[in-house]
Amino acid sequence: MNKYTFPLLAMLLTTSYAMANDNLSKIAPYPSAAKGMLRYVIQLDKKPNENNFMVELVIGKSMLVDCNQHWFGGDFEKKELKGWGYDLYELKKVSGPAATLMACPDKKQSKKFVTTHLGEGNNIVRYNSKLPIVVYVPNDMAVKYRVWSAPEELNSAKIK
Repeated sequence: MNKYTFPLLAMLLTTSYAMANDNLSKIAPYPSAAKGMLRYVIQLDKKPNENNFMVELVIGKSMLVDCNQHWFGGDFEKKELKGWGYDLYELKKVSGPAATLMACPDKKQSKKFVTTHLGEGNNIVRYNSKLPIVVYVPNDMAVKYRVWSAPEELNSAKIK
């Protein structure tokens, strides 16, 4: 043993512990969530012909709302994990909620998941069971998703 053995051993044990307790770190060094943010990870099930599927990201929070339509605005970005080429997504600068201004005669409120407008098509992600979908959002927001599918059958266009 020399003076480098103990620090090297400690580093290996720490790395092994972190990897055993964080499956994400086995894939790539995705950063931890910054202060005031949460990191959501979506791991998809393996499917035959994954090209027939897409994932819709839906970000928002549950709130008591009236009869109006409610939504948030936000700056949603697709970023690349430097050195790895993997995608990650980040929602920053959330504004709102905004709402339509209809009169609600009954003044009744109900709890609904109010979503954030993420931009046209920005929230549609390719289905890939080999890599997680990693999304960073402010700590008062939640990430939900829907899986969309297309049939195997292709329709033929007509020449006119």
